[in-house]
Amino acid sequence: MDLSNYTTEQLNQLKKDIDKEINGRRKEDARKAQQELKQVAERYGFSLTDLMGGQPSRPRAKGKVRFQHPADASKTWSGRGRKPGWVKEWEGSGRSLDELRVD
Repeated sequence: MDLSNYTTEQLNQLKKDIDKEINGRRKEDARKAQQELKQVAERYGFSLTDLMGGQPSRPRAKGKVRFQHPADASKTWSGRGRKPGWVKEWEGSGRSLDELRVD
């Protein structure tokens, strides 16, 4: 794939789109794996809880991404809780938090 004709803005958007697609596929793969494990456990007369020795873990709800580093899409923040170090550095350099807003 030749990316040389894309602008930086287009490349950043492409990266965001790819990251979103990868995350969606990982979630779907996890659902499929869980279903397969459940079927195997039931075939032997067990539940997943029986085999895992306790309560099944539930995924922790993440806050919606509201801020993202412009140069590194993996650095995100929901705006809740403590500010990550990269946000503090951004503001410390005199930049505005609004520049990082994605929503």
